[in-house]
Amino acid sequence: MAIKRVNRRKRNKIKSLPIKKKILKWTLRIVGGFFAGTIFWVLLLIVMDPPITYLQLQRAFERKAAGKDWKIDKEWLDYKDISDNLKRAAIAGEDAHFMTHNGFDTKAIKEAIEKNKEGKKLRGGSTISQQVAKNVFLWPERSWLRKGLETYFTVLIEIFWSKKRILEVYLNVIEMGQGVYGAEAASRYYFYKSGKSLSKKEAALIIAILPSPQKWDARNPSNYVNRRANNIVRYLNYYSIPE
Repeated sequence: MAIKRVNRRKRNKIKSLPIKKKILKWTLRIVGGFFAGTIFWVLLLIVMDPPITYLQLQRAFERKAAGKDWKIDKEWLDYKDISDNLKRAAIAGEDAHFMTHNGFDTKAIKEAIEKNKEGKKLRGGSTISQQVAKNVFLWPERSWLRKGLETYFTVLIEIFWSKKRILEVYLNVIEMGQGVYGAEAASRYYFYKSGKSLSKKEAALIIAILPSPQKWDARNPSNYVNRRANNIVRYLNYYSIPE
């Protein structure tokens, strides 16, 4: 009887091996497919402009449900045609170490953690690269899964994209008002001019509203937004931009 039980266990073990191999095989295929697909996606967007983002779609549905105009106002502007004032304002106001970091500003993250511990209101430590990863490749809701994927896509775009391409995409897809996305649409909406010809103050005002573009208005700025814009203008010329 003991011998029969041993033989039965051996047979069961042998039968289970092909199943484990199949599971491992399919797991490797899925993981490999994920990496290959996401890398291809990132490489494709080097030469192709992102057609639309999840946030743009979500905002459109929200506005339609509320009975408001749900048009997505956006117009792509090539990097060379975007005002240098806006490029510098974006770096000055959103990501001071953009030109030197590898996608993550550890100093800003530490400061954000400390301020949050103290109960002070402060934007998170998200860099321009992280914001591009979040806006172009992911959905808006916060979760640990999305944060992990944001980190992954940030690494990919820092590896495969130039800083010039990252900033170009950022200034074309970021939300800059209610239904307004990107430099060209925002420039025409707030100042009735092209994103090519923004003054320093106009560029700074657009960037100053980015923490809350649904609530703040670059054309009629609050005292806080005005102070923030003035601070951006003050340091604008200290920042270099990708050439």
